[in-house]
Amino acid sequence: MSESIYVKEEELLKKAISILTDKLGPVETSRFLSMQRAKRIESVKRHRRWQKELDGKQFLKEIFGRKG
Repeated sequence: MSESIYVKEEELLKKAISILTDKLGPVETSRFLSMQRAKRIESVKRHRRWQKELDGKQFLKEIFGRKG
């Protein structure tokens, strides 16, 4: 297995912006970089939301159901 070498953050940022600009153009690159990211839900709240929407019988059927 080969060893991974990380580039410095500043160099990585320059390369990423250069690639984005080449592929998207300067206006779309600027637009992309200024987009707001969706705020992450705290993991316990996210899990509780998932549980509330979960069909327990269907979930168990998918996990333990027969295959074939």
